[in-house]
Amino acid sequence: MDSVVYFAGGFMHLFDVGGGVFVSWVTGIIPKVLLLLIFMNSIIAFIGQEKIDKFAKMASKNVVLAYGILPFLSAFMLGNPMALSMGKFLPERMKPSYYASAAYHCHTNSGIFPHINVGEIFIYLGIASGITTLGLDPTALGLRYLLVGLVMNFFAGWVTDFTTKIVMKQQGIELSNKLKAN
Repeated sequence: MDSVVYFAGGFMHLFDVGGGVFVSWVTGIIPKVLLLLIFMNSIIAFIGQEKIDKFAKMASKNVVLAYGILPFLSAFMLGNPMALSMGKFLPERMKPSYYASAAYHCHTNSGIFPHINVGEIFIYLGIASGITTLGLDPTALGLRYLLVGLVMNFFAGWVTDFTTKIVMKQQGIELSNKLKAN
């Protein structure tokens, strides 16, 4: 009987821990994401939907802008996960590729700009602690991580462009290459 009571207590403890995690989300990440959504939409309203659409249209004509510059700026200005939402301004055909690039930017830029992905900074700091143990400056590591990321994240988006075209052909679908009115 003691083992059944022990198992039941452990089982209920699992839900206590889960409830604690849920409460931390309600008081932590959920309000932050909600406020970032409000902030982003306020900026869009302030700048004007037409100007945002015009910039997205300009970015959609050039893969370097669409998968290099726009995701970097989005990650820097909005952080993770809000940077991913900027893809809504691109044509449907470019959204998978933008997501591929922007998702990586939320990781590779955190060595220099920790505000982008605060939840993952401990990974970078763990790696950087090895560098500081060797007596080296971790800033160089963060900068190299950023520079390699700028190039590789662009290629992640560009390669996803090609795979999207292959999947569209294989599935017999066509994603629009025109901007929708948001």
